Amino acid sequence: MTLDDFRPVADELLKPFVSLSVRIGLTPDRVSLIAFALAAGAAGTYYLAGADPIWYLLGAFLVLANGWLDLLDGALARRLEVASEGGDLLDHVLDRYADILVIVGLAAGIGRYGLGLAAVTGVLMTSYLGTQSQAVGLDRVYGGLLGRADRLALVGLVTAVAPAISGDVVGLTLVGWLLVVFAIVGHLTALQRFYGALDALS
Repeated sequence: MTLDDFRPVADELLKPFVSLSVRIGLTPDRVSLIAFALAAGAAGTYYLAGADPIWYLLGAFLVLANGWLDLLDGALARRLEVASEGGDLLDHVLDRYADILVIVGLAAGIGRYGLGLAAVTGVLMTSYLGTQSQAVGLDRVYGGLLGRADRLALVGLVTAVAPAISGDVVGLTLVGWLLVVFAIVGHLTALQRFYGALDALS
């Protein structure tokens, strides 16, 4: 079970935020752009955290806010009945760039670029297999071992406690181990989605 299984609960919690967004005139595309800006800000704070771990706290807040707005843009599009393929494309492109920026920021902050490369490829392949399933006529896949909602929650949680655990844990910082998890579990999730799609197509 992943956090994507709780989307109906999230939709209920989002209702007051959707209503507020409608009242102040926000559009889904604007929400997507704000979410991306927050992810870019998080990447910057994670880089700065290499010199002062207290920056991780601000990064944690920005990442969790990015995740919340990522849910809000879709819910707002449905409320306004303006959901479109163009909006969906923009949302997915910005999400992928946001994923890249956050992981690059985490890796740069601790000087672990090799881990960052392994982590970002795992994350991107997970997302690619989710949408590629739809491209071959299946439903879009959100589940697996580690979906985007799970990644954002993990980043937020780990970086929120990182200032309190600033030393190495078996040779790596807590953030370093987070990148290891993304590298390993990300590729496993991609393979899980791949074989699931193959099975559905057979």
